[in-house]
Amino acid sequence: MLADPAIVNDRLRYKKVSQEYKHLRQLAQLGRPYLEALDGFDGAKSLLESETDPEMRELAKEELKELEERIPEMESELELLLLPRDPDDSRDAILEIRAGTGGEEAALFAGDIARMYQRYAERMGWKMEMLEYSPTATGATKEVIFSLQGDGAYGRLRFESGVHRVQRVPETESQGRIHTSACSVVVLPEAEEVEVNLDPNDLKIDVFRSSGPGGQSVNTTDSAVRITHVPTGVVVICQDEKSQHKNKAKAMRVLQARLYEEEKRKQHDAEAAERKQAVSGGDRSAKIRTYNFPQTRITDHRINYTAHNLHAVMDGDLDEMLDHVVLFFRQQLLERQEA
Repeated sequence: MLADPAIVNDRLRYKKVSQEYKHLRQLAQLGRPYLEALDGFDGAKSLLESETDPEMRELAKEELKELEERIPEMESELELLLLPRDPDDSRDAILEIRAGTGGEEAALFAGDIARMYQRYAERMGWKMEMLEYSPTATGATKEVIFSLQGDGAYGRLRFESGVHRVQRVPETESQGRIHTSACSVVVLPEAEEVEVNLDPNDLKIDVFRSSGPGGQSVNTTDSAVRITHVPTGVVVICQDEKSQHKNKAKAMRVLQARLYEEEKRKQHDAEAAERKQAVSGGDRSAKIRTYNFPQTRITDHRINYTAHNLHAVMDGDLDEMLDHVVLFFRQQLLERQEA
C-alpha cells in the first residue's frame, strides 16, 4: 500500500497507512522475540527435568530465572500494543495549561507542569512549538499553550487532561505552612486543516496591540490576534509572536483543535452511556493527580497509583506513570466493548 501511487499522492491516506505500518512493525519486532522467549522457557524447563549433569542443570536454572523476569515485561508491552487504538492516538497534541485556585502559587505550579511536559517531550524526541504564553505580573505562568509534534504525542498524553493539584510550602510562605493549589491541563488532538471545515463568514477576527510585562517586549504594532468562531462562541487569542500573520496562523491551529475536539465530544455524547463513560476518562473537570512535595509523593487518583519519585517526574520522567494510566483506560475501553 505504501508503494501504491494512489495512496502516495493522497497525503492523509499515506499518513494513516504509514502509521498502521509502524504499529504493525512494533508488534512484529516485539512479537518475534516474545515467541522465542516462550520456546526458550519450555526448552530450559524440559532440560531441567531431564538433565542429570549438575552443570547443565545450573545453566537451565539460570536461563529459566532470566526468562521468568523478561517474559512478563514483554507481555505488558505487547498488551499495550494490542489494546484498541483510537484513530486520534497517532496525532500531534496541543496542550493548554492554566493556573487555577491558589493565586501566585498556582501560577508557579502551572509553569512547573508546563516544564514537566516540555522535558518529557525532549526525552521523546518530539518537537515543541509555543503557541501562546500569558505571564502574571511577577513572571509566573497564567496560561500557556504549546504544540507537541511527534508520533503518538496525543495518544501518550490524552489522559493528562484534568485538574492537577500541588501540596507544598510556597517560596513566599514565611511560616513553613503547606498550601494546596491547582492548575488545569487540557490535551487536544491537533486537527488537519481538511478535517475542520471553517467558513470564513463564521469567523470574527480582531487585531490589537499585544500586552506584555513592559520595556522592549511590548509591541508597538497591532500584531495580537483574536479569532472568534461565531456559531460556537469559541475564542482564541494569540500574541506571542511579533508578526500578526504568525499569530493568526497559530490561533487558527488552536481553534481547529478545539472545534475538532468539540465535534468528537458531540459524537461521543450521542452514543450509549457506557460507551460515553469509557471514552471520557480524561475528563478535564476531574481532579486527577496530586503532587505532594513534602512527601515526594505523586498520586493519580483515577487508578490508585502512588509513587515516591516526584522530583524525577517533575523533571520529565513520566513513562512509568503514563504506562499505568494508558493501560488502565485502554483496558476499561476493551472491557466495555466486550460487554
